[in-house]
Amino acid sequence: MAGLKLDDAGLEALVQAFYARVRADAELGPIFNDAIDDWPSHLEKLTAFWSSVMLTSGRYKGQPVPAHVKHKDRITPELFDRWLGLWEQTTNEMMEPDAALALQAKAARIAESLQLAMFFRLDHRPHASDSRKVA
Repeated sequence: MAGLKLDDAGLEALVQAFYARVRADAELGPIFNDAIDDWPSHLEKLTAFWSSVMLTSGRYKGQPVPAHVKHKDRITPELFDRWLGLWEQTTNEMMEPDAALALQAKAARIAESLQLAMFFRLDHRPHASDSRKVA
């Protein structure tokens, strides 16, 4: 199966194989399996997502940030690294080398964006009126 092209058929095979690994992973599996009720439907949505971001197909119509934020209490930045490691392994094994690198770079940018949305917080800075002392 190595050497798949970056097209809809290649992405579908990749998504199927990758999420089989995620579901079996000791740390990621419980989170994903608890969050997803209908895996066949979810895999179709994920394939549409990757088709949209890599092939600009416009097939994906969801909102990934809210979908991930609602599971914030179970997701850590370290789990993003674990997900990216599995993604790198799977893309390297299945895809043409240039496609694997492109998919890995896109996944890293998406993971960074999701982590910023989920975990980044500016420290509260008091307004000027809050810092005035009563004399």
